[in-house]
Amino acid sequence: MSNAAVAAPFGDRTCYSAGNARRPDKRDMTMARTTRRAPQLGRQVALPASPGEAALERVPNPHPDCVYVARFTAPEFTSLCPVTGQPDFAHLVIDYAPADWLVESKSLKLYLGAFRNHGAFHEDCTVRVGKDLAALLAPRWLRIGGYWYPRGGMPIDVFWQTGAPPKDVFLPDQGVPPYRGRG
Repeated sequence: MSNAAVAAPFGDRTCYSAGNARRPDKRDMTMARTTRRAPQLGRQVALPASPGEAALERVPNPHPDCVYVARFTAPEFTSLCPVTGQPDFAHLVIDYAPADWLVESKSLKLYLGAFRNHGAFHEDCTVRVGKDLAALLAPRWLRIGGYWYPRGGMPIDVFWQTGAPPKDVFLPDQGVPPYRGRG
């Protein structure tokens, strides 16, 4: 879990950062239901210097009574090797079945972009993104697949999920074939 600030009030809404370790209580949920827009939405926002400085934002799910899956794909995710400082590249696929909250997509884009100058191993980056989103959203279910491009001749694929997917929900394959090289 990141060390970002826990919660920052924004008028009649509350913005939970990626590092929020606590689950929102009923009062937080009532306040957030009145949210019309997230603080970063519609404004010029600089790319955060690190994931710990990024503010993941959530908005109310307009269909909390319905079980469905939302997917975000980040085909150009980058981070730095913590040992060599060389860039690492991944194709991330995030699937989640929202409950009361949706992740605001601009804040997710900025959060993922903040890894660009962040040194961490592939496993750490992938699992951290999944855990931060799960802590922020408290979804019915979430999974992330990190398909890392080879460096040093070996691709690394990392998968994490919160538990079993909801029953009877359409769950497509993540659509990223295993790495085959030139053979």
